[in-house]
Amino acid sequence: MKKPGPAKPVERLFPFVLRSRNLLIGRETLRRNKSRLHFVLITSDLSEESRAQILSDFTHYPVVQFYTSAELEKFFGLKGTKVIGFGKSGLAQSIYAELKQHRLNKPMNPSAQTG
Repeated sequence: MKKPGPAKPVERLFPFVLRSRNLLIGRETLRRNKSRLHFVLITSDLSEESRAQILSDFTHYPVVQFYTSAELEKFFGLKGTKVIGFGKSGLAQSIYAELKQHRLNKPMNPSAQTG
């Protein structure tokens, strides 16, 4: 019987994200494409002020904080990028499932709001 090996890192899926064109880069791009957005990833080296602004701007979306901007450069070839988003797709769902433990917020469901 085969023993289960160590879990494969989520980074194995990143080349597919680039090919699928489901990577949204930068804050303005994310704001313009909210209808396509599955979740937001911010780096651990993002300033506290910027982090608070992202959490405020994207209250209806999961925000995950993981990696550094140097790691994003290595994985995606994005120099100096600290905020990226993943477009709605099965691939984004899989990546989010593996990074969910690093989520900063609990997204608000707009239909559940009273007012």
